[in-house]
Amino acid sequence: MPKSQVRKKKVYTPPTDVRPTATAATRKPSPVWLPVTAVALIVGGIAWLVVYYLSEQEYPVMSWGYWNLAVGFGAMVASLVLLSRWR
Repeated sequence: MPKSQVRKKKVYTPPTDVRPTATAATRKPSPVWLPVTAVALIVGGIAWLVVYYLSEQEYPVMSWGYWNLAVGFGAMVASLVLLSRWR
């Protein structure tokens, strides 16, 4: 039975004119305040919601009503936005 021929593939070399402009090595690391602020927002948002539920909707701000939920969850979403910028 005849043997099939082996194909010789060329090694792929990416084009030199299409290179990323900024590499990961040239990017600066995040400032120290960024993760600290993000963690503080997470803890603050959770604390806000826990106080709101345990006080039977009287605290932290009674006149805001259910907007207290928006404040608590908004703080946690803001921390996620900050953490997405962290390097």
